[in-house]
Amino acid sequence: MGSLPENFDSSVMDAPHPLDPEDFRKQAHIMVDFIADYYQDVEKLPVRSEVEPGYLRHRLPDSAPYNPEPLENILEDVKSHIVPGITHWMSPNYFAYFPSSGSTAGFLGEMLSTGFNVVGFNWLSSPAATELESIVIDWIGKMLCLPKSFLFSGGGGGVLQGTTCEAILCTLAAARDRKLKKIGGDKIGQLVVYASDQTHCALQKAAQIAGIRPENFRAVPTTKSCNFGLSPAALRRAMEEDVAAGLVPLYACATIGTTSSTAVDPLEGLGRVTRDFGVWLHVDAAYAGSACICPEFRHFLDGVELADSYSMNAHKWFFTNLDCCCLWVKNPDALVQSLSTNPEYLRNKATESKMVVDYKDWQIALSRRFRALKLWMVLRSYGVSNLRNFLRSHVRMAKQFEGLVNADPRFEIVVPRTFAMVCFRLAPPTGSRWETDNGEELNKALLEAVNSTGLAYMTHAVVGGVYMIRFAAGGTLTEERHISAAWRLLQEQADALLGTCETKEVQALWEGW
Repeated sequence: MGSLPENFDSSVMDAPHPLDPEDFRKQAHIMVDFIADYYQDVEKLPVRSEVEPGYLRHRLPDSAPYNPEPLENILEDVKSHIVPGITHWMSPNYFAYFPSSGSTAGFLGEMLSTGFNVVGFNWLSSPAATELESIVIDWIGKMLCLPKSFLFSGGGGGVLQGTTCEAILCTLAAARDRKLKKIGGDKIGQLVVYASDQTHCALQKAAQIAGIRPENFRAVPTTKSCNFGLSPAALRRAMEEDVAAGLVPLYACATIGTTSSTAVDPLEGLGRVTRDFGVWLHVDAAYAGSACICPEFRHFLDGVELADSYSMNAHKWFFTNLDCCCLWVKNPDALVQSLSTNPEYLRNKATESKMVVDYKDWQIALSRRFRALKLWMVLRSYGVSNLRNFLRSHVRMAKQFEGLVNADPRFEIVVPRTFAMVCFRLAPPTGSRWETDNGEELNKALLEAVNSTGLAYMTHAVVGGVYMIRFAAGGTLTEERHISAAWRLLQEQADALLGTCETKEVQALWEGW
């Protein structure tokens, strides 16, 4: 047996073992209590972080500790230094972007996944990880009433990606390679990708990575008359023009619930266009797809049978902790042919038998987490009925907020509410300086005034040239009282802003209201 090196420090042996079960039990209890206390008190914290860039470097040491430190000390630093630098997505007063709707079941599933710490890249590396994922993805597909062609039982199938960005990139790569196989691999410069001007920027990024020329990315303009949905007629015109110019239409992305305004693209009409041109149609339902498990929202998916792939983020509005994106494809072979590698060290009898799914061939990375556990726990812990009711409660809260906006003549709804997000603005008073830019500076000032209080957090968008404030209900901890409080805050800040009007006549007008 070799001797220890001369510089060996025996004091480090006093540190806890990296994974001692009893030590884990003790420290995990402390951690769970810490997180439970955080959830209990999160609404008292400023929703948007108030720190300045670089704040943490001034608070923490320049180098890592040489000797071990107790968990209690570390958590004190979390409370003192980390929590102030967090924008609290789990706050019931968080109404920005789209909610990150975690749940007890999702959290516990994440604990299980982390605890098992399997790397389920192929079936053999952890059979339960692969098979549970295939089962769960079919469960949700049936909840959404997806066509059988998207389910494993119908020749399609699903996979859990990290985010929509990954889902779009994988399907775009599959579409690209399938098309190039037909027209020749040297014609990648002729391929064109289509979306609306409301489509998430993830598509443009995926197109760049997939080798699509920037000038061959089409953001088709939308209009207020179509509620900012992608017009099938406009898409057809764009494709016809490209074909006439010698280009090759490749891929189109339709959205159910756009980021800016939750607009819905008409799937049936778009599907007919893409079918006529041999274009891969992907449906991005990252936000609103969850709502479509409710029968009253399912009609938004009419025409999905004409699509090639469909995705939704369970971590947005399906009570499953980040990250968890559900992707279904009609033709899994297209993904496998584009994304598969088969080095000698990964070959095994199960794979060669063609009887199993190797999810490494359905995604970008090799390694993958056991995401299915948390989704499985959410589905089993709450059931379809309760999940529908949770979603409906958020829509009801959005309707409550919408009613409050409509009741105050100073405010206006900018685009119709479809799901659980309200897009509104403070109308610029006639004759005021804020009228010159159609109220943009006024609403920027209002949004910043609200967010700087720390009592609520909202974000903005510009749609049809109009700057508006987005109010996204749907946080797991949000209740109707938080909606009412947010509205009172908006009114108070509007009162303060409008008190700075430049003319006494305008001031009197608003006071009269």
